[in-house]
Amino acid sequence: MSSLESVRRPALSAEVIARLRERITSGDWPVGGRIPPEPELMTQLQVARGTLREAVRALAHAGLLDVRQGDGTYVRAVSELSGAVERLYGGSDIGQVLEVRQALDLQAARLAAIRAEESDLAALDDALRRRRAAWDARDFDAWIAADWEFHLGVADAAHNPLLAELYRNLSGPVRASVADSWTDPGYQGAAPAGHEDLLRALRERDPAEAARQADANLTDTHDWHAVRSANHPAPQASRPKGEPRR
Repeated sequence: MSSLESVRRPALSAEVIARLRERITSGDWPVGGRIPPEPELMTQLQVARGTLREAVRALAHAGLLDVRQGDGTYVRAVSELSGAVERLYGGSDIGQVLEVRQALDLQAARLAAIRAEESDLAALDDALRRRRAAWDARDFDAWIAADWEFHLGVADAAHNPLLAELYRNLSGPVRASVADSWTDPGYQGAAPAGHEDLLRALRERDPAEAARQADANLTDTHDWHAVRSANHPAPQASRPKGEPRR
């Protein structure tokens, strides 16, 4: 890993913030990882401890960093928006995440049915193939990754950079909203309905059907979570008959 370029003019916290943010957004400091210790950063940037701490506090307030006393500072998110989403979500209300997704997913599906290029459709097909393979292999991490790549791929296929960026910042909550189904008895994470039906509508260039499939997937999931929450409050309780299409 290359070292940070030192600040060559009178140290300003804004410039230090920019340098640190660049390492975060570039992925050089990955989400969940610990950033270099304070003395090392001070040496690399050639700034005083107070200036560095001011910058770290600002990034922590913005949601990008998590300062853990006695342990270090960790990357929480790659942007202010994703940091805010993580703070507001907190893993507590899947229903709210699904409501937001309903707004974004339906519009993304409509636009993707019109604008998706063959390379976009091929990438979506590949994501579904890897999703099925991961399910068969009981590879949880690969399944979650492929599922997210499919949903994000639909947003990317809409070819609206702002919509795609908004969706990309929902990564944590969206992954969490599907992850808890993995251990539910009878759940079929590679069921043919749902994702494949949406991809078919995209291939057929049918915006209305694509939106309908996206809506059906989210509605099924929302209803399933509501029923499970009401009937089976225990964390590991079995789900009711039927399954979300995701």
